[in-house]
Amino acid sequence: MKNRSTGKVYEDAISNWPKDERPREKLLKHGAHTLTNAELLAIILRVGIKGKSAVALARQIIREANGLRGLDKSDPNDLIIVKGLNQAKIAQIKASIELGKRILEEPEDLKELVSSSRKAYDFLLPKMRDLKKETFKVIFLNCKNRVIDIVTAHEGTVTMSNVYTREIINLANRFGAAAMMFAHNHPSGDSKPSHEDKQITEELVFAGRIMRINVLDHLIIGDGQYFSFADEGLIKCYNTNFDMRKSS
Repeated sequence: MKNRSTGKVYEDAISNWPKDERPREKLLKHGAHTLTNAELLAIILRVGIKGKSAVALARQIIREANGLRGLDKSDPNDLIIVKGLNQAKIAQIKASIELGKRILEEPEDLKELVSSSRKAYDFLLPKMRDLKKETFKVIFLNCKNRVIDIVTAHEGTVTMSNVYTREIINLANRFGAAAMMFAHNHPSGDSKPSHEDKQITEELVFAGRIMRINVLDHLIIGDGQYFSFADEGLIKCYNTNFDMRKSS
């Protein structure tokens, strides 16, 4: 490998390189932004193969995949033919790329996600607009309304029988969530809630109240449109219904 700063060439194992030239040490000392794409990938790969350092192997992988975007889009079965790659390394590469993509998708101020139904819709639309199946997602939030995690609770037609309220509440408790939001898509493009959508939402609001977990909203995402249970006053209505039943 020819280092871009020193001009020195190293093709043997990275462990034999001068310490200041090793990718991992460079990253810790100078920051990740100072490394080449091949050096960053080499840290993920950890080791190379006989006669080829991890950096040289990383450069070959990037070249054969036609760049980082090509590496992102490549099928794992296509990568396995590269000498030195196995399923574990491919999984590490794919996981690292996915984490980077998720960072870009995540809003810098996570609180804005729940400041309005519109902001929640704008955040969720890229994740849900191309889904072929009806998908029910749960957003767990802490006491400051910052996102803890987003979980897919169900894929397929959303009904009372397959959206498991108890499992959702158990997850909320496991995450230590103080609040929840729900979202599911209508592949038909029509965001109008069905009777069952309303029943599910009311049941989740009731379960949340019992466990002192606030339900902020339920969005139904259609084609260029959405329905907000909070904006339409239904979340407030369900909370009122719970209070009335509790006092009766």
